Amino acid sequence: MISLGPLVAVTAGVTLVAAAVTFGVARLRGRYDTVDTFWGLGFAIIAVVAFPFGSGPLSLRLVTAALTVVWAVRLSVYLHLRNRGKPEDPRYVRIAKRGSAARMFVRTYLMQALVLWFVSLPVQFAMYGDGLGALGWIGVAVWAVGFTFESVGDDQLRRFKADPGNRGKVLDTGLWRYTRHPNYFGDACVWWGLYLLACSTWPGAATVLSPIVMTFTLARGTGKPMLEKGMRHTRPGYAHYVERTSGFFPLPPKRLTPR
Repeated sequence: MISLGPLVAVTAGVTLVAAAVTFGVARLRGRYDTVDTFWGLGFAIIAVVAFPFGSGPLSLRLVTAALTVVWAVRLSVYLHLRNRGKPEDPRYVRIAKRGSAARMFVRTYLMQALVLWFVSLPVQFAMYGDGLGALGWIGVAVWAVGFTFESVGDDQLRRFKADPGNRGKVLDTGLWRYTRHPNYFGDACVWWGLYLLACSTWPGAATVLSPIVMTFTLARGTGKPMLEKGMRHTRPGYAHYVERTSGFFPLPPKRLTPR
């Protein structure tokens, strides 16, 4: 068992090594979108590494690690299957054309590893918590809501895209009727739930910036804005969909007056 300070340093080192190994695999595959698969697995690795070293109750550590790993593995598998058999992501193609492999590693892999490690701080701090308690169980409930939104939303989108008759159309049914990004909303809820598991101690509660960074990234950073920018150019009905559908938090669709 080691204290929290050294553990945070250990997980930082492990995350850096994992990012470097992933970059090596990406170079061998000739596909830089390997980093998408690494995004989820990196969180699972941190949770597994932190679990045996924590001084918190076994129940709290088990719940925290299990919820993190379940979410992480599902997301990684989904992203890997989504990318398989398709051309390289245009974002990575542009970065590769503009510079060297070292630039790709620093800008994409290293930066993602840094964000991943920072966002995972509640998971690491929860391993040293006092116990589950009422707030911890609320966190489990918030995680469950988020996991449901993310997994169901991803599956609805997968099935929609698999139908050739939907080419060029906008998915506006199921969870997508109430939010333009049920998967991103769910992702944010997952991390707020994991944060609540860390709140049994003041140091854990102080990691609030981690879920804030994740939520901002999804809602205002590289998630929602970049995706919607492309959708406006490829989906003729997307602008009308935006007008009537909440951008992030699920809400009943607006009733628009005819023009």
